[in-house]
Amino acid sequence: MTLATKPAVGDVLPELTIDASVRNIVATAIATRDYQDVHHDIAAAQERGSKTIFTNILTSNGYCIRLVTDWTGPDAIVKHASIRLGVPNYAGDALTLSGTVSTVEDTAEGPLVTVAVRGRNSLGDHVTGTVTVLIPA
Repeated sequence: MTLATKPAVGDVLPELTIDASVRNIVATAIATRDYQDVHHDIAAAQERGSKTIFTNILTSNGYCIRLVTDWTGPDAIVKHASIRLGVPNYAGDALTLSGTVSTVEDTAEGPLVTVAVRGRNSLGDHVTGTVTVLIPA
């Protein structure tokens, strides 16, 4: 386990803030093979009623997982992630992710830890959910 101490219910993870730049949104959409124009074409996004381009769901899911694995270290094994999107994460904003340990189950392989995650921007909650990881003993 990379963590200095065994995780406990109520532990608060360090926040992670990500700049939602045009470059970041376009690059992550391409990296996840999401070629929907609302993630790379500002004019197309505006024609569809959006302020500008916005982060795709696969990227938001990845950010939630990153928040947890940055905290646990590289040995953690992601077992489950479940998220729900809220407000858009538009280019030009910043997304701040936070997390709190909600459950810890002792297993023969090591602690199975579930973290409640939340990502907020200037409009409110962009993403909420849970990420469960096994931290090998």
